Formats: sequence, C-alpha cells, structure tokens
Amino acid sequence: MDPLSDVLSLLKPRSYVSASLDAGGEWSIQFPQHEGIKFNAVVSGEGWLAVEGVLDAVCLKAGDCFLLPSGRPFRLASDMTLTPIDADTIFSTAREGSTVSCNGGGDFLLVGSRFALTGNYADILLGVLPPIVHIRKESEQAALRWSLERMMQELREQQPGGLLIAQHLAHMMLVQALRLHLAEGLSGGVGWLFALADQQISAAISAMHENPAQRWTLQELAERARMSRSTFALKFKATVGVTPMEYLTRWRMLLAGDRLTNSSDSIFVIALSLGYESESAFSTAFRRVMSCSPRQYSRGQNPVSPSQGLTQEQGKVVQTIKG
Repeated sequence: MDPLSDVLSLLKPRSYVSASLDAGGEWSIQFPQHEGIKFNAVVSGEGWLAVEGVLDAVCLKAGDCFLLPSGRPFRLASDMTLTPIDADTIFSTAREGSTVSCNGGGDFLLVGSRFALTGNYADILLGVLPPIVHIRKESEQAALRWSLERMMQELREQQPGGLLIAQHLAHMMLVQALRLHLAEGLSGGVGWLFALADQQISAAISAMHENPAQRWTLQELAERARMSRSTFALKFKATVGVTPMEYLTRWRMLLAGDRLTNSSDSIFVIALSLGYESESAFSTAFRRVMSCSPRQYSRGQNPVSPSQGLTQEQGKVVQTIKG
C-alpha cells in the first residue's frame, strides 16, 4: 500500500453515519466537542460554519465538503448572529442514518459521518490536519459527488445492508478528502503528511512502507528519490523531521506494536518480518523506541492510553510520523 493507506489502516478508522440535517428559515445549532473526525457535505442550500478557536466563520454552499479533525466544538447556522440551540435538543433521539429537521427544513441539507480512530496513535493523523479542511473547488467536489449521491440514496431507500454500504462510502469520502487536501500542495510544515506532497521524499517513504523488512541503506533510498545521498539526507530530515533510518526504525515499531496487539504472531515471527535477525535485537530496538518490552506491549502494559498519554519516547515515534 501507499503511505497514506498504511497510516489509515494502522489507525483503523471506523465510520458512523450521522443523522442528516435539514434546516429551514433562520436557525443556529451549537455542537459539542467530539472525538475523531467529522466529515460533512452540503447537499443543498447555504449556511455558515464556525469552529472554536478559528477566527473567521466559513461560508458553506451546495457541494462543499469539510472535515473537522480537531474535535473542537462548532456551530452551524443560517446567520452567525443568531442565538444557537444545543444540538442535543434535536439530535438526541435521531437514529443512525435518519434526517433531523430544524424549523421545518427545506433550505439547507447536510449529510455527514463521524470517524472514530481505533488505533493507539490517532494523533498521527489528527495532529497534522488544520481545524477545518474545506473542499470547495468544483473540480475537487466532483471527486466526492458520486459517493455523496450514492450515500444519500442508501439512506433514503433503507434497503437491507444500506447502512453498511453508507459506512463504506463514508470511508471512501474520507480518503478522497485527505487526498484532495494533500494535492493542494502542502508546504512549510514538517512531518509525514507534508513529505507525501514532495515527489522525491514520498518515493523514499513509499519504498520503506512497501518493504519495511529490507535492509535499506541511505544510498538505496536516495536512488529511489533520484537524488544524491547527501542532498537526500538533508532534505529528508528537513521535510520529515528525522533521518531516513530513524523514520524506518520508528515505522517498523509502529507496525510491530499493531501486530503485537492485533495478531497471534510470536515476537520472533514479527522480528523476522521487520528485518531483524534475532528476537533479542528486535526487543532492544522496540524497548528503545516504545519505552516498554514487546511482551509488556502485547499484554496491554504499554504506556499509551487515553488517561496516561504518551511517554517521552513514544511521543517521538508519533512525532516522527505526524511531524
């Protein structure tokens, strides 16, 4: 897979189709803080979006799509000067996939999904995205329109298996939205997502992701990037934040952590699959990067948890990938 697919697979995003909003007249709704990523698309009408901590409200028009990856409270309204009502007052009894009406509806229709990231390292993705990813160009919207229209059809017709199809379509739309955001030509940041926007560095990262077990050398990776070794080393660190070998080691450890948690493979098998000749060498590298032994990690004794956060060393692992 490519690096973006690799990271999303590691984070295991699970979509939940939210209730659609059909608003009419003058309206304003305040939404609370949320977990994961919210993806929404305006089917018809116009409105405004304001996210806590973002200075200016965003004007939404039919066809616009937007991601809210920060979890911050936000407001949707026909007029931002109106006093908002709490979202729970109209969404508390909504069923998954249903349409909620506000003021009789008819003027503004919004459909969306929420994505919960079930992997340990959600910050790998969320930490590199802005509070609002707004997709409004006609050419970009076209890439999402088919998925949106099919999702609306499934929710409308309520055929057997319709919610599952809608969830898969939502997953497709998330990937498409991230791809479009990436295609805008991110610049000025440091981290894996910014690196993927650079054709040369992306080629080297893709090579490492395609075969993490290979004993990559700096020269081999530079050749993949079609650069001299010295220029590649400097540019990689400036773009990603660490050296190529550090990136490779830490990516291997994230893969190892996922397999220790979600497979029955032995530590020895995992070590061999990631390029280590012995369990001892792998365990030493794992402990250095993840701050615990592989066995502790597999038993759920790793330092990553919602209540404890990341240890200093594990923070470096995530920081390597997220920038």
